[in-house]
Amino acid sequence: MRKLTLMLALFGTASAQTTVEFWHSFGDAKRTGWIQARADEFNKANPGIKVVPSYKGSYNDSLQATILAARQNKPPAMVQIFEVGSQLALDSGAFQPVSAVKNVDFSDYIKPVINYYTIGGKVNSLPFNSSSPVLYYNQDLMKKAGLNPKQPPTTYGGLLKACQKIEAAKLGATCFGMSLNGWFIEQWMAQQGAPLLNNGNGRSGRATATALDSAAAKNIFTFFKTLQDNKYYTYTGKLEDWDGSDAIFTNQKTVFHITSTADIGNIRDAAKTSGFTVGVGVLPIPDGSKRNGVVIGGASLWISKGIPKPQAEAALDFALYMTNTKNMADWHKLTGYYPVRQSSIDLLRKQGWFTQTPLQLVAFNQLTRTVPSPATAGGLNGAAIQTRKIMEEGVQKVLAGQSVDAALKETKARADAALAEYNANFK
Repeated sequence: MRKLTLMLALFGTASAQTTVEFWHSFGDAKRTGWIQARADEFNKANPGIKVVPSYKGSYNDSLQATILAARQNKPPAMVQIFEVGSQLALDSGAFQPVSAVKNVDFSDYIKPVINYYTIGGKVNSLPFNSSSPVLYYNQDLMKKAGLNPKQPPTTYGGLLKACQKIEAAKLGATCFGMSLNGWFIEQWMAQQGAPLLNNGNGRSGRATATALDSAAAKNIFTFFKTLQDNKYYTYTGKLEDWDGSDAIFTNQKTVFHITSTADIGNIRDAAKTSGFTVGVGVLPIPDGSKRNGVVIGGASLWISKGIPKPQAEAALDFALYMTNTKNMADWHKLTGYYPVRQSSIDLLRKQGWFTQTPLQLVAFNQLTRTVPSPATAGGLNGAAIQTRKIMEEGVQKVLAGQSVDAALKETKARADAALAEYNANFK
């Protein structure tokens, strides 16, 4: 009888266990291993919950798989979704705001980060892996060109002047390189305090048009034209070739490079192997602009709609555990992504992390000094993935010799048409 009672008790425990499927887009062993370790810790501390993380492909693949699963009434409890997928996630109706699952104090999350995911007064998803762009530079080549590595350029004009010296020094390296990516155009719009989209960057109402005919957009496209006209710019020729662009810089084929803060560790290590010292500076901005700050990149954690309340709460509890003060500090050390909590930054300072790795301090200061506004909150656009590609192709046309005005006119027309086509689904 006692044995039967024990068996029934065990059966009852197993059947009462809440399973939380967590779909993410990290396929490398380092980050996947970290996520699994946090799930194992959480599961051990919460025997009534079993978090099951799994890799579901790229950000876009994972989002589409989730929407399909939701239609089949088999959604995962929680999904990692990239920042530009936010409007798509909202419009899918497949998710519920994390602020509606249960009361959470979001005050510790870094303002520019939590602002991106706060839409219509609701925190829709919990920040997880966050990044922004910075300027990387080869200190050794700067010195050879007679430039001061302690004073990297902070504006377009400053970068162009540095390029003149680099060209004159005949270093065997191009002045500047970066991945041709629409994310950077979004950043430079925000730095000028200019929304990329109408209706408060899509936050006071659904965006119906881009601001790609604005003076701010013209400043960006003109910068690329000036770089190209003077042969100061190089890239692989492919759109969004992050790795290829990084390789150009780490192989000392360019002096300056712009990419994500999440790459600081990898680029530092590659630079050491290549035999030069890397520096990190703020993102150079158009001349005459007041520095407004950056739009957060990366991804956040969304909780599916229509799942049992205990499952939703368990998913949120795990999300909060994974992004707690200590874990986010450790995540930052491992990956280079920002920790998303102010208390994590405080912990890193206390641990002397920024003394050990001063390159990271520039990135943190750039983020925490961001001025909150619709421009720096980031644009909400259901056609965002298409819009980025259209902007990239517009810049590519400028690099191929098309005039700035003609390229902008065509780019705006195409981006606005993509928005209209997307929005037609919601009339």
